[in-house]
Amino acid sequence: MGKIVRSTLADVKLTPKLRREAEKLAAMPDDSIDFVDIPPLTERFWKNAIRNAWYRPRKQQVTLRIDADVLAWLRRDGKGYESRLNGLLRDAMLQQLRGKNEQQRGKKKSA
Repeated sequence: MGKIVRSTLADVKLTPKLRREAEKLAAMPDDSIDFVDIPPLTERFWKNAIRNAWYRPRKQQVTLRIDADVLAWLRRDGKGYESRLNGLLRDAMLQQLRGKNEQQRGKKKSA
């Protein structure tokens, strides 16, 4: 299976100078970091936060065979039925991944 909506800083190509600076910062203890110019994050901020607001997943063209009645249902609202299908599949994928994560957390707590 390929990546699922994830990327890391390890994917970014750094110049040797930037790599040295990043390693120096990573080695600093947390209590020596100056947070004065960063406003505190309130509950209101998190309530309105959107995860990966600018993320654009790479699309892949495939041939898909689905039942005619399902296709008719998707097409009933006009253009964009492929995007609607993608949204339904993404919701199902995320729901399944959340369920697996919750199961794993439950196993860790009971261990």
